[in-house]
Amino acid sequence: MNRIFLTLSLLLFFVLTALAGRVDTIQVQSAAMNKSIPCVIISPDQYTLGTDRFPVVYLLHGYGGKYSDWIKQVPELALMADRYGVMIVCPSGANSWYIDSPLEPSLRYETFVGKELPGYIDSNYRTLADRDHRAITGLSMGGHGALYLAIRHRDTFGQAGSLSGGVDIRPFPNNWEIKKSLGEIGTNPENWERNTVINVADSLKNKDLRLFIDCGTGDFFFEVNRNLHKKLLERGIEHDYIERPGAHTWAYWRENVEYHLLFFRRGFKK
Repeated sequence: MNRIFLTLSLLLFFVLTALAGRVDTIQVQSAAMNKSIPCVIISPDQYTLGTDRFPVVYLLHGYGGKYSDWIKQVPELALMADRYGVMIVCPSGANSWYIDSPLEPSLRYETFVGKELPGYIDSNYRTLADRDHRAITGLSMGGHGALYLAIRHRDTFGQAGSLSGGVDIRPFPNNWEIKKSLGEIGTNPENWERNTVINVADSLKNKDLRLFIDCGTGDFFFEVNRNLHKKLLERGIEHDYIERPGAHTWAYWRENVEYHLLFFRRGFKK
């Protein structure tokens, strides 16, 4: 019995390994910042087996993180790329909050992730190169970035999500180097008002984007996520919103990122 169990376990391991997507690290030149930006590309196994084109999910890291965080912390993403038939792109966002800083020319990550990177990916990979087949999500700073970028670049992205996102940065004026991009809130209040997701969402009309917002009840961003949810409800903006037990941890993000991929897979036009 033990030998049969061991044989079956090994067979399952080899099957899952054989179906895992390919993981590459590339450098993408940003004309806006005049430098190369590292990115992880996860291609589904099917990519190498034919000539099909694939939807793309852009997956953003958080403050203090890097482009390789997602695949290191959640190696199952290579299997998920196969399961949902998508490419996953994880770019570096430095600690920029994915904003084009009005003060610091070296921080133009809105332009990079919102325009330059999708253009590069579509030119160099077999993608379905339209907004109906592009989605973006991320954790913490990356959750802010995903919603911010999708709302401001609706010609690029058709779907967006946020995991524990800092969707209103104004309550945190001295945290996470935000003022490096926007200046002190006391002297540059217009920068903070203009670049926080909860205000950027004022430009949304219903059905502009498919939205999925997800935050743990023990997270320090829980209240700002609930406030965004309430605002979208008041404005009649359809969206999926989940709050569940959990904190601002990789355990939470690892457990829940697959729900975002499933949500996007269902929204990609066939």
